[in-house]
Amino acid sequence: MGVRLMVVDDHRLLAEALASALKLRGHRVLAAAAPSAGAADLVVSRAPEVCLLGTAAPAEPGAFDPIVRIKKERPQVAVVVLGPVPSPRGIAAAFAAGASGYVRNDERIEGVERAMMKARAGESAVSPQLLQQAFEELLHPAAQPDDEGARLLELLTPREVEVLIRVADGEDTRLIAAGMDIAPSTARTHVQRVLMKLEVGSRLEAAALAARTGLLDRAVGGRAARMTTAGPDDPAPPQ
Repeated sequence: MGVRLMVVDDHRLLAEALASALKLRGHRVLAAAAPSAGAADLVVSRAPEVCLLGTAAPAEPGAFDPIVRIKKERPQVAVVVLGPVPSPRGIAAAFAAGASGYVRNDERIEGVERAMMKARAGESAVSPQLLQQAFEELLHPAAQPDDEGARLLELLTPREVEVLIRVADGEDTRLIAAGMDIAPSTARTHVQRVLMKLEVGSRLEAAALAARTGLLDRAVGGRAARMTTAGPDDPAPPQ
């Protein structure tokens, strides 16, 4: 029997892709939404059996505030977090907030589905391998972790970073071109360069890689910082 669920992620393209895959497997998706900051209102109003909540930064303060509210107002809703691994503090924070499960955000669809079914049945949905990885990270933290997100961000020009952000938001070539005030052919070229530099074969893969490595959060944060510090008389960035 299919699960009545909602999929929420900060990146709309990822939420919609996962929702589509689960629909094909016989589940009833009530909504696929972004950003996750508004998840609580939506879940409280729709009351699904399971909410899949995607996050790229589970260790950040307030990352799981929506879960706290959901469990307070709709305690029967099981929340399964999709997050990066290893992230022991994130896993602990998710369960402390009331989550029923934690699944790697690069898990195969079968793994996500198993976690949904276990959570709906009232069981904890976290694999032994995941816990082992988390404990290993706690016991033996890396002295100088490789920041893949920062490394990938250095490969992209500012224009390509903006294109990647728009791709992750689910914009097609026409919308990217209109939003950046460039020709569709130029937008298409930017997209192809982003895919080439990230060494991926599709827009969905690019969005998933950017979310998994933290590249997208760095890019969005950097853009916000530039907009905050820019003065009203600053020239527009070159096309």
